[in-house]
Amino acid sequence: MKKILTLAFILFTLSLQAQNTEGVVYFTRTTYWTKMNNQLTYLSKQEKEKLTYMFAGKDDWKVYTLLYFNENESKYVNSDEKTDESEGYAWRKEEYIVNRNFAKNTMTDVFEILGKTYIIEDSLQVPNWKILNDIKEVAGHICMKAMVEDTIKKQKIIAWFAQDIMSNAGPERLWGLPGLILELDINDGTVMIEASKIEFKKLNQEMALPKKLKGKKLNEKAYQEMTDKFIKEKIKEEMNPYWSIRY
Repeated sequence: MKKILTLAFILFTLSLQAQNTEGVVYFTRTTYWTKMNNQLTYLSKQEKEKLTYMFAGKDDWKVYTLLYFNENESKYVNSDEKTDESEGYAWRKEEYIVNRNFAKNTMTDVFEILGKTYIIEDSLQVPNWKILNDIKEVAGHICMKAMVEDTIKKQKIIAWFAQDIMSNAGPERLWGLPGLILELDINDGTVMIEASKIEFKKLNQEMALPKKLKGKKLNEKAYQEMTDKFIKEKIKEEMNPYWSIRY
């Protein structure tokens, strides 16, 4: 009897995991500008004073994003949903698509940077994750902790991933863990990307890329070199580069 119950539990668990392979995750992406500016030691006094004035009393900026996922592919985009703080501003959803095809080992990203659209196409390279022992609950799922570093943007990134959701996908440009990433903490809370809801469902056209992608094509190396050059230029000018590129 005990063996039968154990087998039934295993089959039930596998059944749940099989159901958790496709759907959409709703994320809230919060940028804490004052914290960011305090970390950027190269900012000029004038720039810091201007930013302090701009963000007096309200320095957290929220946007909503969506992650479509299945076992073979993912697509991460900005949501059409507006936040309360976007009221009164000339709100416009910028071009931002992050596509990962795990089956074909390819990536296609579309970014709008400095008024220009770039298409980054390349083979996938797994981030150099270090999986840690900590666990916590995110959006109703028990998640494990992992860490990676962005050497160009000088960021320490903490990810929390759910092993019961069988996908290597994640928000932003991060992926490659044994479970879906449901939270990212960039540089000790300077930017937080947190799942608020997970909807498991059969996807139809949500994963499809636009039929005609317009923009300058780059590979990953060229994109990273362009980003590195821009950040170094802004450091020399004692200005915050993340007004123009994603933190």
